[in-house]
Amino acid sequence: MGQPVSVIEKATAVPGVYRYETNRVLSGMGHERYTPDGPIEGVRPPDVLARRLFERGNIASVHVNGSVITVRLSAGNTDGIVELIRNLYTYYRPGVEVPSVA
Repeated sequence: MGQPVSVIEKATAVPGVYRYETNRVLSGMGHERYTPDGPIEGVRPPDVLARRLFERGNIASVHVNGSVITVRLSAGNTDGIVELIRNLYTYYRPGVEVPSVA
């Protein structure tokens, strides 16, 4: 179930900050900001994505506005970020439990 999200990675003029443009609106019209020290308790797509990005490591902050995700790295490179975004709505993958509606 689910379809991969199309993602385009773009470097910004600020070192360590990358913008990801998607073909899906993740946050509606609101701005969502996340830091690794703040709790992320929601289950909406931007909440899930922020948790996955912080679990990946080396992320200083995440900002989601509509279909654009801005990631500030604390160190390292962007390896794996596009795949995390691309697979946000893909549930049938090895090791991923299918969500229950009951």
